[in-house]
Amino acid sequence: MSKARWAIVVLLLILVLLVGLLVGAKFSELAASRAGSKLSNTSVLLQQVQTLSQLVTVKYVLEKVVVLEDAKWYGENRVILVAHGIVKAGVDLQKLQPGDVRVLGHKKISLSLPPPAIIDVHLDDEKTQVVERSTGLLREFDKDLEQSARRQALGSLRSAAHRYGILKEAEDRLRDQLTVVFQQLGFEEVEIRLASPGRR
Repeated sequence: MSKARWAIVVLLLILVLLVGLLVGAKFSELAASRAGSKLSNTSVLLQQVQTLSQLVTVKYVLEKVVVLEDAKWYGENRVILVAHGIVKAGVDLQKLQPGDVRVLGHKKISLSLPPPAIIDVHLDDEKTQVVERSTGLLREFDKDLEQSARRQALGSLRSAAHRYGILKEAEDRLRDQLTVVFQQLGFEEVEIRLASPGRR
């Protein structure tokens, strides 16, 4: 099998590995809050940085304490949530286009790839817990307050992962791992170009 065909086969295998992560990936950008709700801001703690086996995907494990209060003149509801979250970043190879993989001669391959992006943000339900839930004497329990706190946590975790540099780390892993893969296939020069965010 020619090197060009090997390159295409490898990229297809990489695509299959990432499909499982991409299915069901949800982006919770908007934090739903109820009228009169008050969010007490706390810092996000980076607890773990882990490179996953699926090509260049990077997983951050983060923790966030969310204090959400819904105050009324006749009492308040409050939830304190310790959110244990997971943020994954990588490259969506489904966006590859014809011509993005080019074999130049016998020893060089050129790859044009989409930019790294956050592909999944979710809470670990086994570790995420409400440590305090209080209801004012004249108030009814607000069952939606915890869900609002969870949505607030997801948005904070996504923003924190950006600040900690998850996309830069995903790009570095991409370059390192693809270079190793194609060098093992016999290419002496591996050229990797990533599109700027918003270009594809």
